[in-house]
Amino acid sequence: MDEPKVGEYSAEEVEAARVLFSRQATFMLGCAKIEQLPEPDLPEIAFAGRSNVGKSSLINGLVGMHKLARASNEPGRTREVNFFNLDDKIRLVDLPGYGWAKASKTTVKKFQDLGRDYLRGRVTLKRVYLLIDARHGLKKVDDEALDALDLAAVSYQIVLTKADKLKKGEAEKMQAATLKAIAKRPAAYPHVALTSSEKGLGLPELRAEILRTTGVAMD
Repeated sequence: MDEPKVGEYSAEEVEAARVLFSRQATFMLGCAKIEQLPEPDLPEIAFAGRSNVGKSSLINGLVGMHKLARASNEPGRTREVNFFNLDDKIRLVDLPGYGWAKASKTTVKKFQDLGRDYLRGRVTLKRVYLLIDARHGLKKVDDEALDALDLAAVSYQIVLTKADKLKKGEAEKMQAATLKAIAKRPAAYPHVALTSSEKGLGLPELRAEILRTTGVAMD
């Protein structure tokens, strides 16, 4: 049988990922300093993106919980690296948002530098999922994040959020345009995910991608 192509997942992978993400997920800790990071003893998947792009909603949607990651109407609220433990198999990591933060430049630099330090030195980090609002696509403010990921040589994948706000054809056009825009970036994974936390669009496939990326064996 042929192996699934990039962005394609077998029924077995999708089901195994559904089972994993239905298990207990808990908030572990929030780190304001690099010294506070937990021991790197589990594979980690990190989520990054502009403030208000829907990181908390996506994390909550993946694990089927409403309040695991705290969403806020105030952009830039996430000022720590937040760790969530999924069944003692994977850690989900919420990185500080960027852009539009209602904070002083000094404060903003402090928590964004923390995110960069995490990216550079985390041996168990398997991939970063960089969230982009599907209605707006990649913006100039995203370039710095893309450059930082390429510089850190961390594998990252673009996840378009809020895709339900677009018509089907528009969403697929944005997906194709985004893939083209990152084609020459050295650390970019060659597939752009299309998701909606509100409607559940693309979440089964994203769970399967995370399971495949981390190499976690299911019991």
